[in-house]
Amino acid sequence: MKKKIVFRGANPAPQVETRLVFLMKPRESAAFIASVSKDVKLNPVGIKRVASELVQAIVSHEFEPNNMMIHSYPLSVTEDTSSIEWMFVADALNFSFWALEENAHYSVELRGKQYTGYMALCAAMTKAQEAGIPITNPKYYANVTKETVNEIFMSSTGEPIPMLEQRWIILQECGKIINDKFEGEFCNCVRQSGNSAQKLLDLVVSNFPSFRDEGVIEGERVSFYKRAQILVADIWSVFKGKGLGSFSDIDTITMFADYRVPQALVHFGAMEYSEKLYKLLSTNHTFTNGDREEMEIRGCSIHAVELIKEELKSQSVDFNKEQLPINSAMIDYFLWEYRRRFAADLAKVPYHKVRCIYY
Repeated sequence: MKKKIVFRGANPAPQVETRLVFLMKPRESAAFIASVSKDVKLNPVGIKRVASELVQAIVSHEFEPNNMMIHSYPLSVTEDTSSIEWMFVADALNFSFWALEENAHYSVELRGKQYTGYMALCAAMTKAQEAGIPITNPKYYANVTKETVNEIFMSSTGEPIPMLEQRWIILQECGKIINDKFEGEFCNCVRQSGNSAQKLLDLVVSNFPSFRDEGVIEGERVSFYKRAQILVADIWSVFKGKGLGSFSDIDTITMFADYRVPQALVHFGAMEYSEKLYKLLSTNHTFTNGDREEMEIRGCSIHAVELIKEELKSQSVDFNKEQLPINSAMIDYFLWEYRRRFAADLAKVPYHKVRCIYY
């Protein structure tokens, strides 16, 4: 909402006139941000390079589209409603795993393997389930205590998960909303979408406040919806675009604007930072959610992936027809996984750091 002070009458008393300001969806937001960006620019040569790398990775089977999410999880994700409940909790808490020191990220050990970042969160959830804790049941986490959340997500080093307080609040809030509005199961929210990705996105954002990842730049309201969009895409991926994961408009979902995928985009030369911004990032500067620099990085990342998708279409590559289609979500998964596989090489690319609940 924007408020404007207006005066009426001979002895005017100020009155507040309120008018709605249009909220752009992520794709439109990204195009707008890229058009006004001052410190982040997109490079057509780098865009083509990412498209080429992705094609090569698929042809060589280095990247398997049909397994883009499932193979990364530390548990077996199956095509049933229990997986939807699991993914909702994981994506409700999918934010802020970074540490100022590159080798001190949040980590959890599971079955002798060490997981970091988001995968550490998944490992902690898996351990909880194996211990008989119903962490994916809204009736349970709507009333879970902060102490229990701390125990469930404690890192291998004995440190609490970053932003413990906020994660506890979000868990309780989400659990209560699901119990009150969706008869105790998030999959009922998915059913209400009528197989529309945009409808499900709208349902999530309108019903769950912690998913409202929005901002204002140059007087325009913009949205990113990182966690809400990745939730939709995760369901689509696990169900291989069928059943509850069948979304006729899945291509309207954009990439998931976080702090890791931009690293890969800069690495490939698809995105470039001004000298001023690069120096700031190199000093481990912590931004505030809503800072202009932060929104430029996130918005340009989304727009870069949209351009990569268009480049792939122009190449008319004939992929295996049984595979999931190449869309923005797929490109995001490729870049995210690439960053994880080549973490040592990409560590030299500084990334923006923000402590917030949105990514």
